[in-house]
Amino acid sequence: MVKSSLKYDRKMAVVGRSMEKTFEIGRRLGYISAPDEAFVSVNEIGKVPSNEMTIICTGSQGEPMAALARIANGTHRQISVIPGDTIVFSSSPIPGNTISVNRVIDKLHRMGAEIIHHKISEVHTSGHGKQDEQKLMIKLLNPKFFIPIHGEYRMLNQHVKLAEQCGIPRENCFILENGDVLELSNEGGQVAGKVPAQPVYVDGSGIGDIGHIVLKDRRVLSQDGLVIVTMMIDREKKQLVNKPTVVTRGFVYVRESGDLMKNVEELIKDKIVTELAGGTKDWSSIKKAVIDVVNPFLYSQTGRRPMILPIIMEV
Repeated sequence: MVKSSLKYDRKMAVVGRSMEKTFEIGRRLGYISAPDEAFVSVNEIGKVPSNEMTIICTGSQGEPMAALARIANGTHRQISVIPGDTIVFSSSPIPGNTISVNRVIDKLHRMGAEIIHHKISEVHTSGHGKQDEQKLMIKLLNPKFFIPIHGEYRMLNQHVKLAEQCGIPRENCFILENGDVLELSNEGGQVAGKVPAQPVYVDGSGIGDIGHIVLKDRRVLSQDGLVIVTMMIDREKKQLVNKPTVVTRGFVYVRESGDLMKNVEELIKDKIVTELAGGTKDWSSIKKAVIDVVNPFLYSQTGRRPMILPIIMEV
């Protein structure tokens, strides 16, 4: 890209902190050869005719805060796309990034840009070292212990094999799981324990106090809504004081579902009468019975399973 820009007398702008760092290192080591006057700052892009400008930026993996995503969203302060621009994605999407990459490409197409990517042209540039390069790094460092990181287990295992080929003893190579504690000494190394390393959820002012049950409840509420059943029961007489009241939130529009709500109320009433007549005194058992009868009925009628919250008021 740099050579092509120099050949056709295009100014270049490097945008994105990681890209700027990469260029800085590449130029210092001699891998990128270009005079200083060939580059302009991001603030000077608007002073250069668009057909004489090359922008090299981050974001080919669809990262939401990278330069290219902000350009596609129209939120970048200095750069905007105009019809006829050509944008080259120089790397194929990493598994898991496909949706976000496609979203960025679609937005750029809507702006009138021509997109070149790995499926229509061989423009993929790998960011990973090849095996010979990995072996060279191991030989240069000549470590006593070797711990591969970042990747699936099969990749880590292959990396260990390369280390063995470079003279690192197998007993000094460790493939660790997240949270493993590795203890190293002059005599050798061993996995000495494990520490918590699971994701920590931040919720408002709370950190780490949200468990899986709470998250599951929130997922149900967001997908299927909530049904609140209020029942007033006379404990001594073992009977309902009045018919159950059903209130929904995020489940159905009550005004258009009157028959459904009436059927649910009758179903609950019959179930409570049956439970009380059978000698049930434990309120938790009655609540469970209500859930067990309402849940399948609502699913049969609507195809959804809302959270059901029974409330018993004792008189």
